[in-house]
Amino acid sequence: MLSLIATLQTLGFTAKNRLRDEKGATAVEYGIMVALIAVAIIVAVGLLGDQLITLFNSVTTGLVNAP
Repeated sequence: MLSLIATLQTLGFTAKNRLRDEKGATAVEYGIMVALIAVAIIVAVGLLGDQLITLFNSVTTGLVNAP
């Protein structure tokens, strides 16, 4: 009987510790943050892509034509 109580108590403590463990939740949160940052970068490059190409071309032209 005492063995059964000890086993159930150990099982309860193990379940409580697993529910408190937030490592999986933290990994999911970091994954969502990385995905949102990637989307923001893609949107920014998409919106500013032509302006950046023009800027780099003017800088390249200026360096080639420099005395």
